[in-house]
Amino acid sequence: MADSGKKKARIEIIPLIDVIFFLLATFVLFTLSLSRIQSLPIQLPVASQPQKADPNDDMVTLQVSDAGTYYWNREPIMASEIAPRLVSYKAQSQNPRVLLAGDNKARFGATVFALDQVRKAGIEQVSIETTVHTTGK
Repeated sequence: MADSGKKKARIEIIPLIDVIFFLLATFVLFTLSLSRIQSLPIQLPVASQPQKADPNDDMVTLQVSDAGTYYWNREPIMASEIAPRLVSYKAQSQNPRVLLAGDNKARFGATVFALDQVRKAGIEQVSIETTVHTTGK
């Protein structure tokens, strides 16, 4: 039998892939436009003007350095000295307050240790300084 000149029908795959990718991109863009971010309304705190320091205030500054050393009002101390100093400070002061500060490379663990010692001493008024100072300043 000789070829009668009829061609066999065949499926072209490249246009089919183009159509599938077009449909995929359309559905992806459509589903992205459907997702809405839902949020809860919250009241953010408003910054207030800093209060001027009272000259009779006996607040203690406890600073943590990058090497894990501590400073009690700019005086270098060992980690083992923090707890006894805080206990004696609380006994001597009517209104014990601690300012916890750190230098620009202070470790998180050392800072948490100092904060934990303040909590164990029973001092409730603790401030954390947000400005960065050099070590021991």
